[in-house]
Amino acid sequence: MTYSENAREPQAGRTVVECSAFVLTEAQMDRPRFKASFLHPRFWPLWLGLGLLWLIVQLPFRVLLIIGRALGAVMYRVATDRKNIASRNLELCFPHLSAAERKRLLKENFASTGIAFFEMAMSWWWSRSRLAKLAHVEGLEHLQHAQQKGEGVILMALHFTTLEIGAALLGQQHTIDGMYREHKSPLFDFIQRRGRERHNLDSLAVERDDVRGMLKLLRAGRAIWYAPDQDYGAKQSVFVPLFGIQAATVTATSKFARLGRAQVVPFTQQRLADGSGYRLVIHPPLKDFPGESDEADCLRINQWVERAITECPEQYLWAHRRFKSRPAGEPKLYKKHK
Repeated sequence: MTYSENAREPQAGRTVVECSAFVLTEAQMDRPRFKASFLHPRFWPLWLGLGLLWLIVQLPFRVLLIIGRALGAVMYRVATDRKNIASRNLELCFPHLSAAERKRLLKENFASTGIAFFEMAMSWWWSRSRLAKLAHVEGLEHLQHAQQKGEGVILMALHFTTLEIGAALLGQQHTIDGMYREHKSPLFDFIQRRGRERHNLDSLAVERDDVRGMLKLLRAGRAIWYAPDQDYGAKQSVFVPLFGIQAATVTATSKFARLGRAQVVPFTQQRLADGSGYRLVIHPPLKDFPGESDEADCLRINQWVERAITECPEQYLWAHRRFKSRPAGEPKLYKKHK
């Protein structure tokens, strides 16, 4: 379900439904629908891959963990560019580790990435009851208390490899809206949206660039998943330390909290080492946030990001150029590999 500011003035002949502070058109209320065009031969390879993936994820969870680790080992050998980026990030963020320790961490990170591929499929196709057995949720009251007061919530998350499964498991516990970016493949977009929404039927998906729409949802007292931990460029960011490195950090978290009159509630997820499932933690809301300056707020966020990553560094998405944007005059931190 997609929300946008265009819903305020629906075109003629389109039904609208008012929901608190925002309006949804009939088209926007539609769930993802199967199209006959998805049967075109150009989609057959994708259908074949999806069918094979569906068969694989019928296996027991612990078997999927083993297969995922094997896939990660293959990716470690063939995904050279991503491996170089992740290796450089670990070098920058954990200089106190030896080269051998960082290499072991890098291999574990790729194993986690391989597992994430099957976790995505689990979140799409496993039954709600089967998924629920894997969830170990802590701190749900922090989210509930904020919304009981009629306040919106920015559920501040991070880009862990467990992102998809974590969102699905939390969505079974509480309605969470999300930021959405349409996939370039319409068939994959259909499968992904349908898979996500079946766990969170009352959720809305706001387009990633629809700032006004996100603010309206927050003012309506809704909870929105939001991750401020990647490099979105220097234009809407300030440079503050992250693991001792100046990192372009978006100021949008503070602006959304202020203009949306919302609380910021940190959220972390972790795949448990014993294979029993996932630990989902909703932390207490940030106090006195936003503060007096964007710099202070972003530093506070990055300090929390550091603590969260340090708990399970092997599960973080290191294959992202987090330090690509540099302050004026500073050299680039990533080399191009041929």
